Parts: sequence; C-alpha cells; structure tokens
Amino acid sequence: MSLKPSVIVDLKMNPESVRDALQTVFHGREVINLADDTATPHAVSDAAYAVVWKPSADLFQRATGLKVVFSGGAGVDHVLKLPGLPDAPLVRFVDPTLTTRMSEWVVMQCLMHLRQHATYQAQARQREWNERAQPEAREVTVGVMGLGVLGQDAARKLQIMGFKVIGWSRTRKSIDTMDTYDQSGLDVFLARTDILVGLLPLTAETTDIFDGSLFAKLNQSGPLGGPVFINGGRGGSQVERDIVSALDNGTLKGASLDVFEQEPLPRDSVLWGYDQVYITPHAAAASDVHALFRHVSRQIDRFENGLPLEHVVDRNNGY
Repeated sequence: MSLKPSVIVDLKMNPESVRDALQTVFHGREVINLADDTATPHAVSDAAYAVVWKPSADLFQRATGLKVVFSGGAGVDHVLKLPGLPDAPLVRFVDPTLTTRMSEWVVMQCLMHLRQHATYQAQARQREWNERAQPEAREVTVGVMGLGVLGQDAARKLQIMGFKVIGWSRTRKSIDTMDTYDQSGLDVFLARTDILVGLLPLTAETTDIFDGSLFAKLNQSGPLGGPVFINGGRGGSQVERDIVSALDNGTLKGASLDVFEQEPLPRDSVLWGYDQVYITPHAAAASDVHALFRHVSRQIDRFENGLPLEHVVDRNNGY
C-alpha cells in the first residue's frame, strides 16, 4: 500500500501522452488515472489530490477527501463551475512551456495580419502575382487585454518584433515598457488599438466583454485598413454573432480565434467561411502534460512540507 497520499488524474487530453508522462512522476503514490480503462478507481474517495481538465461531472461527489485540486490548464472557469467542488485550494497551471506557446501563437497571428497573409494566400490560389503595400510593425499598435503572466509575456515578445504595445487589466498594472489602462481608461485604450489581443480569464466581469459595442470603439483608421481581433483567452468572453456582424459591416477587418462559445466549433458555424479569420482548435497554448505533472509534483511537495502553494486561485476573482 502506498505510504503517500494518492493522486487522481482526470484529464480530457491525449490518453497516450498522459500515460507516458505518468511514468516519470508521483513515485511512491497510488495514481488513479480515470482515463485508463484498466484502472481500478477503488481509492477515489481516499485520494488527497486531483489533477483535472474537463473532468467527470461526478468526480467531486466521489472524491470526498481532496486536500488540493490542480487545474490542467491556465484557465479555471470550467473547474469553478463543477458541482461539488470542495472547499480546498484550487491551483492553476503556470509554466514557461504554456506561456511560451501562447506568446508564439499571439505573435504569429499578429504577424499574419500585418503581412496580409490571408490576402496573399487567396492570390496564390488564383495564381495571381500582386505585391501589396503594407505597414511595418512599428506603425501598428497592439492592445493586450489581460496582463497576467501570459499577457505580459506576449506583450514583451510583440515589442521585440517592433509593434507598439499597450495593455489593459481590470486593476491597472504599472509596467515600465508600455502604457497601461484600467476600467476607467478602457475607451482610450480601445481608441488607440489596431490589433486587439484578448488574454482575459473568464469571470462575471469578462463574460461577453468582446461584443459589438467594444469592437466599434477600436481604431477604425489604423494602418491595417481596419482593426483586428485576436482571442486566445476564453470563448465565453466573446459574442460570436457580434464578431460575424463586425466582419460583415467592416468594423473588424479580420480575426484570429482559438477559443469559442461552443467547443468544438460547430461545423455549420459561419466563422469557418471567412478568409480573413484564422481558426485554431483551442491549441494556442496546449498544456504539455510532462510539464503539468512536474508542476503538480512540485506543489504537492511544497504542501506536504508546510510551504504555501503557488498560483492558488482567488475564487472571488475567478483566477
């Protein structure tokens, strides 16, 4: 029998990747991998820790002895809504691998819109050779909404590429390298923004924040010929019918979307049909399972040695 408290793993991720990563962590503990058909979850009720990403709806009714819950991703809104979530610390996943992946995706999307990738691809399909005038990065202002770990890293890397970057967060953050705004300065922030990047957590305040009225406040006379919306945060923060309307009426020139109100994005969604919209399947910053389990193992060691857990979610704020 294991001498250390056991760990439940309930992750809707690639099962082979999860099994492979589990070979190198949690030594001396019973691991109950609920995605493994051969697992015998007889000790679920006694487990002290759970690592979850879109877990079984009844997990917390069965796992009644949990001391800490670990989210398998940076976002925790789906966990906070689960029935029976215990009154135990909820720890979100923060790791350089996740941060780097998100920043790569954001920079890539900004560069594709800057360099008119969709237009050139359309021309190539028609075998049309036509060079177009285009601005430099230094002429374009990227406004990042959400200045947590992901937002600040993306902002730094966009600045390296030459973009002018400004930032917004619910509570203003002082960052030496860029202008920042809070709720009172939202309209000023939006009026300066040519490319809007959403990296917000999903809370009551941010639900449906990216709507038609917000898009209309973006800079409509910028060097790209119209504003662009990029969302790598949470699908619940955007109103997709308003994105469609804004694309149709010219309020938005283009968009890059990694998250959606409903996932997978339905096959009949009209968003699939826009050449100027880049769609990725919630893969901008897919969690590296090896890094996730290393993160969880470190936090468990801290917890069992009397040290404070890191990256604990404030349930009042939702992140």
